[in-house]
Amino acid sequence: MPDHLHWLMVLGPDRSLGKVVQAFKSASARRVGQPIWQSGFHDHALRTDEDCHAIARYIVANPLRRGLVARVGDYPHWDAVWL
Repeated sequence: MPDHLHWLMVLGPDRSLGKVVQAFKSASARRVGQPIWQSGFHDHALRTDEDCHAIARYIVANPLRRGLVARVGDYPHWDAVWL
C-alpha cells in the first residue's frame, strides 16, 4: 500500500514486535535517506490459525479493495505463506 503497511508475522521467542518494527523503520529510512515513518505503530495479536487465514486474506486483498490493481496477483507484494 502506498500510505501504510500491513504485516502478518510470527515472532520468535527472542524477538519483540517493537524491535522488529524499529529495525525495519530504521533500515528503510537509511536506505531512502530520510525519515519516512510516523512514530509508533498499531498491532493486533491473533489467537488462532483460523484468525491468521482471515487476516491474511484481508491483507492480500487490500490493494484490490483500494482500486490499486484489477487482480490480487497484480500487486507485487501480495504473497502470504498463510494462503
